[in-house]
Amino acid sequence: MFRSFLSFAALTVMAAPAFAQDSVPAALATTAPPLCTDRPTKSNFACTVPQGMVQLETDLGNWTRTDAGDTRVDTILYTNPTLKYGLTGSTDIEASIAPYATVRTRTAEGAQTLHGVGDLTLRLKQRLTNPAGQVQIALLPFVKIPTAKTGIGNGETEGGFAVPINIALPNGFTLTFGPEGDVLADSDGHGHHAQLVGTANLGKAVTSRFTLIGEFWVARNFDPAGHVTQTSADVAASYLLRPTLQLDLGANFGLNQTTPDAQVYLGVSTRF
Repeated sequence: MFRSFLSFAALTVMAAPAFAQDSVPAALATTAPPLCTDRPTKSNFACTVPQGMVQLETDLGNWTRTDAGDTRVDTILYTNPTLKYGLTGSTDIEASIAPYATVRTRTAEGAQTLHGVGDLTLRLKQRLTNPAGQVQIALLPFVKIPTAKTGIGNGETEGGFAVPINIALPNGFTLTFGPEGDVLADSDGHGHHAQLVGTANLGKAVTSRFTLIGEFWVARNFDPAGHVTQTSADVAASYLLRPTLQLDLGANFGLNQTTPDAQVYLGVSTRF
């Protein structure tokens, strides 16, 4: 089953992330549609990159802290770019990788630090709905290729399938849902298991350029070694400097012991 899924995801990507900015008023419009991104937050947006155009969405910095007993792990991503290309008016292909990451683990016995490149993720986004519609839906298959060394990544090929759903509401609000199913490697390295993920995200366009976002995220992992549930409460903001340039920042807070305690990031997105 897992090999069939990966074959489908890889072939789909070769054949062809978070919340996005709402529609920009006519005063900011250009000949091309205004910038629409999967940043910030963990939700994705149903919009795709215009045909023939390239879009870059990246963390400028990303820090995550995880505490478990007397062990503390700090993970820092020094940029984390996602590069997108519009294949058609409703389809784009995407590739993301952290070119340099640091993972520092501290225990009562001492500390260990690992440095290196992250894993490569390939995605295809297919929008199913009219871009002018109140409800937007897309299909988003992806596959993770293990390019990171052990300790930064798990050395396993994994994948998943997400369905971004965005609903425009009155007074500048946008409601986003993100059902997702993943196929992940077992912790003992001898098979794969399912993970179910869900997000509920509410954004508010405070002005034509400035948006605030609140989000709840949950993931249920069905590893045979033990089922794990993670939950977080996330907040973020984005600011559109011009129709094709957006800045964002955000923070995620773990709500139980199995979720990273805190994550803080700053990012930028542009199209050319």
